Amino acid sequence: MWLGAAEAPTKLVTAGFSPFAISLCMVAGVFTARWTFPTLLKGTSYVFRDLMARKHLLVWALLAGALWAVANTLTVFAIRDVGLAIAFPMWNTNSLIGLLWGRLLFRELQGADGKTITKVVLGGTCIVVAAIMLGFSTIHGGVTATGHNALGGVLAAIGASFMWGTMYVPYRKAYLSGMNPLSFVTAFTVGELLTVFLLTWTLDGGRHSSAFQLAHSSSMVFWLFLGGFVWVIGDLFQQFATKYVGIGRGIPLSNTNQLWGLAWGALVFGELAHADLQHKLLVAGGSVIMILGALFISTAKASVNEHSSRNRALERECSRYGLDYRETLLAQAGDEFGDRSERKRWWDYAIVIVATGFFIFLGSRAVVPPFAMNYRWIAILVAILFGSLGYATYRLHRQTRFS
Repeated sequence: MWLGAAEAPTKLVTAGFSPFAISLCMVAGVFTARWTFPTLLKGTSYVFRDLMARKHLLVWALLAGALWAVANTLTVFAIRDVGLAIAFPMWNTNSLIGLLWGRLLFRELQGADGKTITKVVLGGTCIVVAAIMLGFSTIHGGVTATGHNALGGVLAAIGASFMWGTMYVPYRKAYLSGMNPLSFVTAFTVGELLTVFLLTWTLDGGRHSSAFQLAHSSSMVFWLFLGGFVWVIGDLFQQFATKYVGIGRGIPLSNTNQLWGLAWGALVFGELAHADLQHKLLVAGGSVIMILGALFISTAKASVNEHSSRNRALERECSRYGLDYRETLLAQAGDEFGDRSERKRWWDYAIVIVATGFFIFLGSRAVVPPFAMNYRWIAILVAILFGSLGYATYRLHRQTRFS
């Protein structure tokens, strides 16, 4: 839900700024959120001890952040040139790429019976097909106008799909080795920010980049920060899903975020208000297929043989990097080891206060663009979002203690 809802705040930002500028401001919001949540939940002492216990994974976290930054920048180009409704389903094919990498590199689904494999593959395919149907419905309905460089927009969306699909390899490698997702994203976000800043500086005019003009437009920056902040909440749940159920199951399920994005577009921004019957049938059909795909994957439980295959992959990682197999196995399953303290220090509270103050400052200067919006549906969807956040957080803490 939260990954899909992240598109709503960024939709409010008006045109006139380069994709690099928009991406940089959004990543700044992501950076702020990624440091705030791990600090709030575990404390910096815990996070840095976890990172130092597996120093070899730092480079993988930075690499994952770099891949994310490039992919996110490509999505901005895609949205500019072909529109969100067309680009979104194209980059959501990353679930099939992630499924392939999970099978080739981490032996996911090895040892599973034919029924389980069929459910996962069919479910992932259904989600991709449904995403394409939802995107095509917008083209058919004439709601989205493509830009002057449609081919470039399509290629950018496909490139983002490959980047994000490959980005899950460092995710899985880190979590197979027992690293806490909250620790991983702390290093991950450094790679994000450095990469997007480098892209902006080298490809968007350096000191003359429109990013610096956008930074002074605090009324617009808030919405990009909010979009990044909301995205991070959804991404943290996706990180835990990758750790506990793997790439092949976790990523396709999280890609059902398009349904939630559709809800915001249709109910809040009225994107389907003037759609014809055929257009609405495509939307309804795509939504049903996506839900079926999610059901297929969620019911594909891992067998004993599949768990054994995963443990062999874990043993290979331990042998390669000199890790203790028993401790890593416990950590990979969410059972913390050692005396790692979660006690908060004064600087932990300072980080949270500064981040909160920064958002309050930007929010006080924000201006809602003159878009037609249904505020009743905004209230309903936000209530559902926070309800889901509370329930999911409670269950995750109860079962894993955010480990």
